[in-house]
Amino acid sequence: MRASAPRRPTRSAWACSTAPSTAGSRCSSLNFFAPLRLARGFATPLHRGKGAIVNITSIAGHYVHPFAGSAYSTSKAALSGLTREMAAEFAQLGVRVNAVAPGEISTEMISAEYEALVPRIPLDRMGTPEDVAGTVFRLCTDDFAYVTGSEVFVTGGQHLY
Repeated sequence: MRASAPRRPTRSAWACSTAPSTAGSRCSSLNFFAPLRLARGFATPLHRGKGAIVNITSIAGHYVHPFAGSAYSTSKAALSGLTREMAAEFAQLGVRVNAVAPGEISTEMISAEYEALVPRIPLDRMGTPEDVAGTVFRLCTDDFAYVTGSEVFVTGGQHLY
């Protein structure tokens, strides 16, 4: 059972019932179609260089998040699925495809209301950009040469509840 979380009002700019139709389109374009276009465009160089792709998904693509909204959440859920499909297809090129799903990461985008989420995080803190970057980096190394189609939750355990 997930711990209760603060709720945003349904009149949010990103709520299913009130968001303009262009909001979902913008989110999907950035969070789903851009990674797909980039992967297609770089497929040959990634094959030649034995590269790896790491998509940035989100905890909000797997759980209802009090501040994310439907446009963002569904675009990140779609990217999770795309990551698995790309892993199967790009394996033929020798390119691994994985994803990192951050939880609450302390950046300029975080407002004071996010502090209410910290008690839901077993490690009792928000993550840092370095936490996410370190995971992305490691997924690109030979230490993870046999890992593809995986999604690593960088959430301090937040996804457990």
